[in-house]
Amino acid sequence: MNHYSGLDKKFVWFLVKFLLLFGILYVGTLGVIGLAAPGGLYSPFIEKYLDYVSWIKQSLIWAVEHVCALVGYETYRAPDFVLRSPTGRGVKIAMDCVGYGVYSFWIAYVLANDGSWKRKVLWSVGGVLALWLINVGRITLFLISLIERRPLPLGMDHHTWFNIVAYIFIFSMIWLFERQGKQLKNNKDVHLPTNHFNNNKQQSIS
Repeated sequence: MNHYSGLDKKFVWFLVKFLLLFGILYVGTLGVIGLAAPGGLYSPFIEKYLDYVSWIKQSLIWAVEHVCALVGYETYRAPDFVLRSPTGRGVKIAMDCVGYGVYSFWIAYVLANDGSWKRKVLWSVGGVLALWLINVGRITLFLISLIERRPLPLGMDHHTWFNIVAYIFIFSMIWLFERQGKQLKNNKDVHLPTNHFNNNKQQSIS
């Protein structure tokens, strides 16, 4: 009974940390978006130095442009985060294309878990980079489908495809993360030092 009670408390504490971290990351990102946009509570400082959402959008445009060039499609950048083909067709990297929701989910999950900070940083950065690459692939395929005038598979829009692939990948990473955590814990238990003093004392008393 006590064993299960301990597990329940540990899970509840993990859930509290996860929801709190996810809320901070997600709502904080929305705050940065709002403060970096002219009008309202606009902050020039935020726009110039802390607008990481625009940095992500620029990185996506840069990557998609180079991937398209590698596979033989000419593109050019237009204002307002638009990447366009000479045919006139193009994509705009809007806020819902950035993927900050899945980034927030993954980082919150990793940070809410047990483990060293080094492990958490490595898994957080590696996971976000992998999700960013998936997003680059999604936007590239969508732009090529527009240029070639071909629909995406199953008639689903590219946002739906990104969410499906991204969360499948996230749950795969969660499995790998948990598996590594168990291996590290088992290795730590195996290498725990034996208290020879207590063992000898028990043997002499018996």
